[in-house]
Amino acid sequence: MARILVADDRAASRELIRSMVEGAGHEADEAENGAEALSAVVKNPPDLILLDLHMPLMDGFEVVRQIRARPELSKIPVIALTASAMLGDRERALREGFTAYITKPVRLQELRGEIDRLLRL
Repeated sequence: MARILVADDRAASRELIRSMVEGAGHEADEAENGAEALSAVVKNPPDLILLDLHMPLMDGFEVVRQIRARPELSKIPVIALTASAMLGDRERALREGFTAYITKPVRLQELRGEIDRLLRL
């Protein structure tokens, strides 16, 4: 069982993803903005992070930059979640430190497969 941080500013999105994570046998922590997500990661590093790109206080890009800058956190897989998938966004996210990129609305089977893949690495 892995511990996964679900960071999204929309409560309904967090609930849906948390339910899927727990249904797959993992533990889920939640954060509702980027600053809260970074604080949670620093205090108690999870095994994997699901991180919305567009959140208040600190966006997902800044959160992942700060995670990657810390050697003790830099290897945690981070999946970018976003509703605004424009041409080049996936490449930018991967270039800036995300491990994977999934668009919203999230297809739960795809997300579960990606989580399983990254936890096996």
